[in-house]
Amino acid sequence: MKASWFRLPMVLALVFWMGACASSEMTEEEILAHASELHADLLTVDTHVDISLSFATAEDDPGVRGDRRVDLPKMREGGLDAVYWAVYVGQTERTPENYERVKEEAMTKFNAIRRMAEDMYPDETELAYSADDIERIHESGKLVTCIGIENGYAIGQDLSLLETYYDLGARYMTLTHNGHNDIGDSCNPRENLGDEEEEYGGVSEFGEQVLAEMNRLGIIIDVSHASRNLMMDAVRLSASPIIASHSGARALADVTRNLDDEQLMALRENGGVIHIVALDGFLQVNPEKDSAQTALREEMGLTSWAAYRAMTDEQRAEYEQRAAELDEIWPPADVKTMVDHIDYVADLIGIDHVGIGTDFDGGGGILGFNDASEAPNLTAELVRRGYSDEDIEKIWSGNFLRVLRENERVAAEIQDDGHAH
Repeated sequence: MKASWFRLPMVLALVFWMGACASSEMTEEEILAHASELHADLLTVDTHVDISLSFATAEDDPGVRGDRRVDLPKMREGGLDAVYWAVYVGQTERTPENYERVKEEAMTKFNAIRRMAEDMYPDETELAYSADDIERIHESGKLVTCIGIENGYAIGQDLSLLETYYDLGARYMTLTHNGHNDIGDSCNPRENLGDEEEEYGGVSEFGEQVLAEMNRLGIIIDVSHASRNLMMDAVRLSASPIIASHSGARALADVTRNLDDEQLMALRENGGVIHIVALDGFLQVNPEKDSAQTALREEMGLTSWAAYRAMTDEQRAEYEQRAAELDEIWPPADVKTMVDHIDYVADLIGIDHVGIGTDFDGGGGILGFNDASEAPNLTAELVRRGYSDEDIEKIWSGNFLRVLRENERVAAEIQDDGHAH
């Protein structure tokens, strides 16, 4: 029974948001019952979930309930209907050899996602190429597989790769990641790659061509990880609505990854959507805790991913115990923190411009929404805050599908004009 999935404390007070709630207060039991029924009826979309290079193999099998925060069984358990699996490539030095390597990495991940949907679990999930596909597949009872690219470095300097990736199913591309690339500036320059604070002051000349080609094809421009200037350039140059696939409100968590009020207002003018991330460090900022966590990692020699992987069971247990003690002093983000960001965005720029992009398996996971199986807890908190059923549907999928359809429409228009000439 779905109500049993809700793990938030039963004593939480009912909070009204902008008077949207019905005049009579609901009991906690009524909130959970209504949220459970609503969640079952919704089409829910998570716009950002990461995968490994061994995804869709025996080593990282998405059809088995395992260590991943998102796999097909957890999606079923949590009523998470559609996921944009990220074809992520890390930023490295821009050399001919590295352009070839990241293209190979991208193709490995494209092939893995398609292998999951077409070869391994075709009865369970299907790859969507359009907004209509997403709705059709969902109505068929299958889970919906979608593809996004994280880091435009995946195309290197080859504009034609955009069409190749589009044909493989990519429907959005995050322009940058950590470190500048040939498209534009990142919000997190990489000193080890020789990055200055800004390389182009926003978008590059090549980046302008990339944005135009994305509009032509119908690939949504994603500005999570983009510098402030690159994000504002994308709004200015794009003929279609853009998204931030996994970000937060900078007014609530002052980190460069998040969008400030001026950026959010520009996003509204563009018709775009910010998808709120489920990642502690982008939902709240606590310098004291950050310092304590850094000191703990340094003391235990955990200065690289290799060091984490090499930990013994005893070391891991000690680290987890001491990290938990820090959480006792400074509580981590939870579903309420996440919905605070949704509240803030909806209040500032309207309910039509906010969605969900967890960044699960790329760092995402918070108390109460730690994996796909706990997705109903988010719906419950939205009901608890007084959001209407219609507004919750917009947050979970309606707003994103509107953006996707508008990108499809603009692309068709551009292509028709091109043929006419």
